[in-house]
Amino acid sequence: MKFGVMFANTGPFVEPEAAVALATAAEDAGCESIWTVEHVVVPAGYASQYPYAKDGKMPGGREDFDIPDPLIWLSYVAAATEKIRLGTGVMILPQRNPLVTAKAVATLDRLSKGRMILGIGSGWLEEEFDALGIPFDDRGDRTDEYLGAMRQAWISDVATYDGNFVSFNNVYSRPQPVNRHVPIVVGGHSKRAARRAGELGDGFFPGRGNPQELSVLFDHARICAEKCGRDPEALEFTAGGPTTVDYVEQLAEIGVTRMIVPPMAPAQFAEFGEEVVAQFSAL
Repeated sequence: MKFGVMFANTGPFVEPEAAVALATAAEDAGCESIWTVEHVVVPAGYASQYPYAKDGKMPGGREDFDIPDPLIWLSYVAAATEKIRLGTGVMILPQRNPLVTAKAVATLDRLSKGRMILGIGSGWLEEEFDALGIPFDDRGDRTDEYLGAMRQAWISDVATYDGNFVSFNNVYSRPQPVNRHVPIVVGGHSKRAARRAGELGDGFFPGRGNPQELSVLFDHARICAEKCGRDPEALEFTAGGPTTVDYVEQLAEIGVTRMIVPPMAPAQFAEFGEEVVAQFSAL
């Protein structure tokens, strides 16, 4: 089992010294990856329902909290680390121009020597889409198309893509990722997200669910992958939850290979590495 640190660009870790201290402590403890969240803006008084809390509100109950740009934050800590992988968990893809985003992600991947993981989602905060001038209702289809366009920019010597939302012909996008590929992890806890992971992703990261619920979603992702002629066993599954022996073993049994944990004080990471990371590394 691998371990990743979620919500890394929030709370005290929005500040430069704390960000580096978190990333280096997580790396020293043996954590495989560190993950950032994203909202460009949070509209005051939003009515959209946050899907991962019963009260429909983002954690903390505030709207005016700092959320640094995920790629810039990751670039900053990449320069201070050597091995830990750099994940977005998740980037709201339909809010971004796909070619501009492909360039930024590829640049970070090259500068970090291939450590980038692109976690993506289609978004839930309608008022944020309104503020950015981007349609909300077609965000799912837009997400799927943007993934295809970005992959063309990464893998093609000269890239062409013709879609409903983005089209380009014979363009160079440089630099390209180290392996002309950045792993794409699809976030979301719905069957639509599971289908996207199976059809287009390299991994799936449901935002919530117990092992039984997660198992149903994972099976759906595998089925969708197989229907598209993709290898269902190549999908990587990520989940969160308590790091107890019983729970980690349950997740491993349904195919989870990465557990996400919240950020902690850098001083706590040494103990976490000895008591948790080392204990479950064989799973």
